[in-house]
Amino acid sequence: MSGDLPSSDDLPSRFGKAMLLGAWVAGLALLVLLFGNLIEHRNNPNRDPALVFGADGLPQVMLLRNRMGHYVADGLINGERVTFMVDTGATAVALPMDLARRLQLPLRPGGMSKTANGLVQTWSTRLDSVSVGGLTARNVRAVVMPNMPGDEVLLGMSYLRRFEMIQRGGTLTLRVPG
Repeated sequence: MSGDLPSSDDLPSRFGKAMLLGAWVAGLALLVLLFGNLIEHRNNPNRDPALVFGADGLPQVMLLRNRMGHYVADGLINGERVTFMVDTGATAVALPMDLARRLQLPLRPGGMSKTANGLVQTWSTRLDSVSVGGLTARNVRAVVMPNMPGDEVLLGMSYLRRFEMIQRGGTLTLRVPG
């Protein structure tokens, strides 16, 4: 071993340093994406619910409960993708005002509704179609809540009453009545 100091030829080139930095950035971005998808899946394990046929031949959709104990699923309102949270305590499907505007829903004065946060003014509308995993209901009554945060839609009884609901363990099955 000689006591020579390293020369500049022994050091990584600028291109090599840039490649190493790029690899680190790409690796971190991949980790963020992976953990973001994992967290989203834990909140909404039903990103693409599928219509299946039960032993009796009736169409049904099975939803898994999320880690908070709620049934959250993606679906469609008037053909536009939305995220629903099943709410058997809600009389009607309930949407936030911002989402109703994006969906260009016609709004009529709806009066006052009693919510967990007290009395709030609402707007009423009719949804041409509401679909979860292919279970579609037409002409569904809905309320629009001006102060409702986020984009999540409460999937209330104006949709749910059209289907049988069976809850077993961590699964909620919606199916066409036989």
